[in-house]
Amino acid sequence: MMGYGRDWVLSAVLLRPASRGSVSLPSADPLAPPVINPVFLSWSEVLEILTDGLTEARRILSASVFEPMHATERYPGADVQSREALTQYTRQYGATMFHPIGTCKMGNVECAVVDANLKVHGVEGLRVVYASIMPSIIGGNTNAPTIMIAEKAADLIKADMQ
Repeated sequence: MMGYGRDWVLSAVLLRPASRGSVSLPSADPLAPPVINPVFLSWSEVLEILTDGLTEARRILSASVFEPMHATERYPGADVQSREALTQYTRQYGATMFHPIGTCKMGNVECAVVDANLKVHGVEGLRVVYASIMPSIIGGNTNAPTIMIAEKAADLIKADMQ
């Protein structure tokens, strides 16, 4: 739910989805774009949970405390009322919060991409310094943890140069 001008936004967000997408390389060509498969709706309960969240957001905004603001719902709009219509709206307009993580697992197991020093296994002089090394998504914005990963990487790089 969002608007413009003197309006406000209340969103329903699924912080810890069970589905896991993938990023792969189609070839050894460094100019070939990666193949990204987010599989957003592959988890069977995701639409139900997000529709429940949208319903709860509406309930909150219908509280008497908001009456003096004379708010009008813009999205999904007053004409979208049935559970089926809310689910369809969620399917059509739901979006990621732009905080993907976990695409470059850190560790010493076979599927790990980087080691504890953020160095890519088998590639000399390359590190991954980003939220992609996080093993699981956090319950908030990934900005601060990513800054800390970068601070740690800076220390590791400086130590390697000495």
